[in-house]
Amino acid sequence: MNRFLLATAATATAALTACGAKDAAKTDTTTPAQAGAPATPASMASFDPATHVAVIHAKDFSFDSPDSVTAGWTTFHLVNDGPNLHHAQIVRLDSGKTVADLEAALKVKDAPPAKWIVPAGGPNAPDPSGSTDATMNLEAGQYAILCFVDLPDKVPHFTKGMIRGLKVTPGTAAAAPEPSSDIVVTLADYSFTVQGSLNAGKHTFKVVNKGPQEHEIELIRFAPGKTAKDVAAFIAKMEGPPPFSALGGVAGFMPGSTTYTTFDLTPGNYMLICFVPDAKDQKPHLEHGMVREFTVK
Repeated sequence: MNRFLLATAATATAALTACGAKDAAKTDTTTPAQAGAPATPASMASFDPATHVAVIHAKDFSFDSPDSVTAGWTTFHLVNDGPNLHHAQIVRLDSGKTVADLEAALKVKDAPPAKWIVPAGGPNAPDPSGSTDATMNLEAGQYAILCFVDLPDKVPHFTKGMIRGLKVTPGTAAAAPEPSSDIVVTLADYSFTVQGSLNAGKHTFKVVNKGPQEHEIELIRFAPGKTAKDVAAFIAKMEGPPPFSALGGVAGFMPGSTTYTTFDLTPGNYMLICFVPDAKDQKPHLEHGMVREFTVK
């Protein structure tokens, strides 16, 4: 399951630098596969069934989030009120398991993820004072919201209280429609394939996981004059101001699933990254080449 770790080993430095150089010249200008108006949150209430928007506030170290939402397509709007990075990884708890069972399982060191813990997506990490959206089609059941970010002390935030139950109940009203999109991002082992024109303006990304394992999408924007090499050096040492802005995206979700996220792109240089640890060697997928640079003009 997802371990969103910006503090990776020095090997990430070489991986980011090499992959950034490999993909820097790739700019996608293909015709959008699915056109439509981006779906943006219409309400800042904790949960508004009429618009199917649930708002999550994250701070150091807790979530202010709804206790329940209805099944179907729901947009989770994450607002980062804390001074550190946070995300809202949503997982489904199968086999009648509870949040207490989840907490117990997470305390077992070096244990493989239990099969009853199913990553379902959720808003990935925006900068402090930032926000991001993720839209998922959730089935009824018991879920949990967690933050796996481990900055600044390499202690995952869920161990500090950032874990909260979420009940998804069967819907009684008309189901929300699947969002429309103008960008399609396909995730695989280990690549991002982008279809659509990544120009300045607001875009809804349709994110499809076609890999045999869990993946995520985190979008960063390089600070002016900075490159993938600067990002890698910062990740290795975690000193000084970051040479990028974290914009968010979609936290880890399973193969065969589709999620949506929205971005308002401004001119600059960007990178898509997957930090999920590999099922075979536990190295973050960025070390396997799962990064993608692009430029917005």
